[in-house]
Amino acid sequence: MDPTTLGLPHRPPFLFLDAVTDLEPGTSARATKTFDPADPVFAGHFPGAPIVPGVLLTEALAQLAGIAVAEPGARYLLSAVRLMKFPRAARPGELLLLTATVQSRLGPLRQCAVHATVGSETVATGEIVLSEWTAPA
Repeated sequence: MDPTTLGLPHRPPFLFLDAVTDLEPGTSARATKTFDPADPVFAGHFPGAPIVPGVLLTEALAQLAGIAVAEPGARYLLSAVRLMKFPRAARPGELLLLTATVQSRLGPLRQCAVHATVGSETVATGEIVLSEWTAPA
């Protein structure tokens, strides 16, 4: 599924999901992402041995969490990143499998467990907290 048809407001060059492969609205979502080795960011992020910046992995997982919470008409902002760990570097060109599972809801807040793998290896894991965004009047 195209992430832009699932309520995600992001667009290139700041869209970090290629396809949503599974969605249980309000419960969980899965997606894929392959960062293009030709992206200019990799020329300066460990030249000669580029890795995907943790902040970009975290943003991809936050975008997926926004899809997982799946509440019609609602938009969410990233409010907190908790316990994020990167046990193995992700490299441009690798196929990332991303998962977001809704853990709790409290008023305008939604907490999701997030996980990213390359093959059977974890490259990122943690928790993302989103808050419902209200457009300025």
